Amino acid sequence: MTDTWDPSQYDKFQREREQPFVDLLSLARSRPGMRVVDLGCGTGALTRRLHERLAPRETVGIDRSENMLAGTTAMTQLPGLRFEAGTIESFVTRPPAPWCDLIFSNAALHWAQNHERLIEQLAATLEPGGQLAFQVPSQHDTLTHTIADELASAEPFRSALGGWTRSHSVLAPDAYARLLYRNGFSEQRVQLIVYPHILACRDDVVEWVKGTMLTAYKRRLPENVYDRFMDEYRARLLPRLDDSRPFFYPFKRILCWGQRSA
Repeated sequence: MTDTWDPSQYDKFQREREQPFVDLLSLARSRPGMRVVDLGCGTGALTRRLHERLAPRETVGIDRSENMLAGTTAMTQLPGLRFEAGTIESFVTRPPAPWCDLIFSNAALHWAQNHERLIEQLAATLEPGGQLAFQVPSQHDTLTHTIADELASAEPFRSALGGWTRSHSVLAPDAYARLLYRNGFSEQRVQLIVYPHILACRDDVVEWVKGTMLTAYKRRLPENVYDRFMDEYRARLLPRLDDSRPFFYPFKRILCWGQRSA
């Protein structure tokens, strides 16, 4: 399937996307000789900051997009830092022997299905005392997402998508708290944070989701159909947003951290 991730598009809002990473990283605890995995590491820039901050023995950044990983070569000059192409699904289906001390994932796990099973599988890869820290957007009930869902069920997009619809795997914060407890995370912190982003205008909201959620549609639609999809998406979304400058864009995210019993 075509790799539709575009680092330049994603990084248009780099500063806004970094704060949840900073908040999540502040929850992780460093200890000597750690082995760390960053699932969905993207361009690797934040993985490097994680590696420098925690000073582990080894950090492996994993991402499914070769486009996003293209600039990571120079970063591997740092001792113990490396990157590899792979999916979240392929990571959790490796032999389930405990081998890492921290699984970190900033804005990536929402692309994987069945989070009940996923948390169980991630926990199985952790050493005693290991940590799981992840952050997922919780925007599936907002206009940016529901309008895309509505369009996907209309023609000609429904036929072009072959009946595919975008699934919503993100759970409620209390559900994640229960899952962490059930999987042996004796210490945990789960919180819903609304990040207040100030964009130049409402049109920037489209640019934001083009770098993330809408990549799923771009990957599955022929180019000319995707262009039509985007035209219709703008026509439906923008009139329903405040035409104010600057534009206030509240973005909900769930941050989860847990540490298993030693």
